[in-house]
Amino acid sequence: MSNELKQDFETATVKHLLFKSKLRSFLHGSNTDEAPIRDPEVCLLGQWIRNHGLPVYGQLRETQQLDRQHRLVHQVASRLMDLKLAGRSEEALAGFAEIEAVSEKIVLLLQTMQQKLRNGA
Repeated sequence: MSNELKQDFETATVKHLLFKSKLRSFLHGSNTDEAPIRDPEVCLLGQWIRNHGLPVYGQLRETQQLDRQHRLVHQVASRLMDLKLAGRSEEALAGFAEIEAVSEKIVLLLQTMQQKLRNGA
């Protein structure tokens, strides 16, 4: 179980890092699909939360917090994308620090959930 658990949460973390990478590419001018960046339901981590995280780990308080932080990171990403599309690239790139702050919370929540589950929460 412990190896499966570790892999499960590593998968979730990688999905989140992929989101950040896509957003960074978009903000730097690449022609990236907007839907997975803007929409928390289309995002791979969002799908993990909906289809796996909430059903399997919903008993943990952190799962609800993860869902909220995940939605927040997409709201911020959408705002930054709008700035980029409006020709305000410098402002959009400067706002990436806000993404990093929320991202740290997401990764920390995933680590906390894994630790609690490993300890039999």
